[in-house]
Amino acid sequence: MEVKVYNIAGEETGRTIVLADDIFGIEPNEHAIYLDVKQYLANQRQGTHKSKERGEISGSTRKIKRQKGTGTARAGSIKAPQFKGGGRVFGPKPRDYEFKLNKKQKQLARKSILSAKLSENRIKIFEDFNMEVPSTKKMIEINNKLKMNDRRTLIVIPDANKNVYLSSRNLQTVDVVTVSELTTYKVAKASNVLMSEKSIDVLSNILN
Repeated sequence: MEVKVYNIAGEETGRTIVLADDIFGIEPNEHAIYLDVKQYLANQRQGTHKSKERGEISGSTRKIKRQKGTGTARAGSIKAPQFKGGGRVFGPKPRDYEFKLNKKQKQLARKSILSAKLSENRIKIFEDFNMEVPSTKKMIEINNKLKMNDRRTLIVIPDANKNVYLSSRNLQTVDVVTVSELTTYKVAKASNVLMSEKSIDVLSNILN
């Protein structure tokens, strides 16, 4: 399918680019998107949560009162969970939340989310550009001209560009990634996706 190409001034260049139907024109698989997003978020978890159980609490093991005749329940240790400062029952322990996902499943998820965004007119292709020096002000102007300033925007570039990254890192609604860093989660989270012309070719090579 053909889409228009814009410049960084937000104007149509009069040119079009052909997007591969097997990447941008498939029927979105919602379950694949769900699994890929779930894996991404799970892999971000440190899993270092920990609470002390009864055997790990420091304190006396003396029986705190006699067994019978008190009119209350039996109690054998001040470290029991029902007492203040006692150990926690079935508390969290360090664990690894990561899980594997089939490579083809991940590719299907990325193709699905890109197809869904394009069908909603949430993807724009713009001419390749470069910044000689970092400039947050210029990045704000680009967003304003492309009418993306009030929504979360994901800018996809073909390879690492330090000046473009530094220009956008102070903007809460703008995220810049290279094609190799593009994930289903980041595309799904963004309201609009801006992709440079060169990034389309790199993406096609990765997903095919």
